[in-house]
Amino acid sequence: MVNDELRTAILELARARGPAKTICPSDAARAVGGEHWRGLMDDARDIARDLARQGDVEVTQGGEVLDPDATWRGPIRIRAR
Repeated sequence: MVNDELRTAILELARARGPAKTICPSDAARAVGGEHWRGLMDDARDIARDLARQGDVEVTQGGEVLDPDATWRGPIRIRAR
């Protein structure tokens, strides 16, 4: 299932970078979807939100940690916890 692949990609990529660095949801979308990654962006953002709720990652924007239950606009970054 694509969502499971995205979840795994987000966690693996974020953990590989470590808690001091972030990834973009597009990094995971590209890893899973190849040339068709753009269609996975909404799912990648939703999965990042779920992972943040579970405490596995932090989602940031402009260096500030976002509330996973808030409405987000614009680019986000994902950091392993």
